[in-house]
Amino acid sequence: MTTERDVDQLLVESVLNGDKRAFELLVLKYQRKLMRLILYYVKNHSEAEDVVQDTFIKAYRALPNFRGDSAFYTWLYRIGVNSAKNHLISQRRRMTTSTDTAMEDLEFARDANRLRESSTPESILASKQLASRVSDAMNALPDELKLAISLREIEGMTYDEIADIMECPIGTVRSRIFRAREMIAIKIRPLLGTKLDRRW
Repeated sequence: MTTERDVDQLLVESVLNGDKRAFELLVLKYQRKLMRLILYYVKNHSEAEDVVQDTFIKAYRALPNFRGDSAFYTWLYRIGVNSAKNHLISQRRRMTTSTDTAMEDLEFARDANRLRESSTPESILASKQLASRVSDAMNALPDELKLAISLREIEGMTYDEIADIMECPIGTVRSRIFRAREMIAIKIRPLLGTKLDRRW
């Protein structure tokens, strides 16, 4: 049985053997996921697109160094995270800021729609309020916590994969995800009417 990791490895080997179309397939496969990841750091959509493109260029150039110790996408995500951080550092040097969070808000609105139990006006309003509160709570998290919880809950990655992307021990990943969940719970607990001794 062929896994996604095996398919990616075959594509990487094809690229290294001169098949540029194989890299285009990797780009098509991961550009949307990479864009979502980059948007956690770079809030401006057009700047995030530039960072995604830069990430793929760096990955293409570094592909001969890819040993396959981790999955291709975790290696690619690590390059993406580093590219996003470098972009933010260069932006800070220019003393410019951006407040474009429309894409992130759309993601949370979609997630909130899944939480709906029925289509009554009350439930729709409650879902929108919850989505807004979760979005605000996520935006307020420190970058490391936001990235860890997003990779886990939105991208569905394992703790090992997240540790690889964030280049930290798995215990640190668990701690960051726990702290992120606690901070989000504090913000949404009033909407859900849960007690202090329960998270949700």
